[in-house]
Amino acid sequence: MGPEEITKLLARTALRDRNAFDRLYRLTSAKLFGVCLRVLKDRAEAEEALQEIYIKIWHKADRFTANDLSPITWLVAVARNHCIDRLRARKKGNRPLDEAAEIADAAPGPEAQVAASGERRRIDGCLNELEAERALAVRGAYLDGETYAELAERFSVPLNTMRTWLRRSLLKLKDCLEA
Repeated sequence: MGPEEITKLLARTALRDRNAFDRLYRLTSAKLFGVCLRVLKDRAEAEEALQEIYIKIWHKADRFTANDLSPITWLVAVARNHCIDRLRARKKGNRPLDEAAEIADAAPGPEAQVAASGERRRIDGCLNELEAERALAVRGAYLDGETYAELAERFSVPLNTMRTWLRRSLLKLKDCLEA
């Protein structure tokens, strides 16, 4: 699964190509499910969120531009942001409406789980190359759904410092993953 293939599938999905969308789902659902599970920490809620995320992807695939981000980064951002929105709604006592009740079970199959575990090892290896505090901040922001303000408070640094830490850490991770 290369970025070029995912970019093409997103472009075809934007044109409402159901076969492309199905292939995109099969190639990326394990990774996005992992993001959902890490942020939400509840399998049932993560499965529900994944369904909602793919509905968003179906409707917003035309918003992806290959120049801005890698396609998987864009998909992960969609998933992460959706899950963080769910967490915020949970904190406020509101549960999002179940827009995806009629979508089939989104649990990844065994092949997708194996692919996701290989990708996970690569990401963990790259995270281990970061300074310990930076790696914890990245995990907090992008895997656990903590806000920049929460992280700044936890690490006793100014908010802009936390933003800089995360931006620089993401650039290092990108370089490591592309190597």
